[in-house]
Amino acid sequence: MRAMVSAHDLLRDRLGRVGVWTFAFDGRPWSQVAVDVTAIESLGYPALWVPEGGGSRDVTSHLALLLGASERLTVCSGIANITAREPDVLQAAALTLADAFGDRLVLGVGVGHEYTTERRGREWDGPLDRMRAYLDRMDASQHLPAPASPPQRMLAALGDGMLRLSAERALGAHSYFVPVEHTAHAREVLGPDPVLAVEQTVVLSSDPIEAHRIGRAWTGDYLELPNYANNWRRLGYGDADVSGGGSDRLVDAAIAWGDADAVVERVRSHLDAGADHVCVQLISDDDAEVGVPQLRELAPALQAL
Repeated sequence: MRAMVSAHDLLRDRLGRVGVWTFAFDGRPWSQVAVDVTAIESLGYPALWVPEGGGSRDVTSHLALLLGASERLTVCSGIANITAREPDVLQAAALTLADAFGDRLVLGVGVGHEYTTERRGREWDGPLDRMRAYLDRMDASQHLPAPASPPQRMLAALGDGMLRLSAERALGAHSYFVPVEHTAHAREVLGPDPVLAVEQTVVLSSDPIEAHRIGRAWTGDYLELPNYANNWRRLGYGDADVSGGGSDRLVDAAIAWGDADAVVERVRSHLDAGADHVCVQLISDDDAEVGVPQLRELAPALQAL
């Protein structure tokens, strides 16, 4: 008798070992994004992650467009913000997309940040309780027609409480702006079954001055957000490490920089530490640059992992 394949394993297969994460689409017209999506798919990357941050496209519309513009890609939200729409609205969108595109949709859901929450007139207190209540309301809402299989849901998670909730109420966790030691800790908290998808920012440059300049501009924005800075503190990084744009130690831990071999080694380290999937995000001086040439350079080695 054939063993039943779990929903977790189906999601692992759908995501593959290494995918692509990008903010750059938010700065590009849709006509160009459609070209980029075709290129990423043609390079053999199995999964594509897009955000919903301040000034980003509406993520549910974005997911629909990306799914429609591709044939095989698994398209993932990193993340759909719970303050951006009511839970029954997000559930309706997820069910509609799952009905149309099946398991090519991965719905990443997260609480976002304090500034986006307060900007929408909500209080930041109790993010874990707010996420739990939001999921309760999502799951209680009824919409027809129901897809053949429910949407594949993951939660954005850094701290232990949200990681545990990811194991209980979703198929796993999506972490962002984390070092390898966080991946090892997250796997320990999640246990063996939940899927762990880790974002890894990349600067494809072997010049340390250039790599640190680009990387520090990136890390500096995130270290201004308390949830990210506090996550680094929990991992043993001090106030000097998280101040300004971050210490060299922190930048080196957060950003995979160097040649293709160095990037592949960092991705391998996350996989060895317990990640099921690593989504690489190429950054440069141009926030609207996806980095397709660099993704092409990296593809053969990354897809061999």
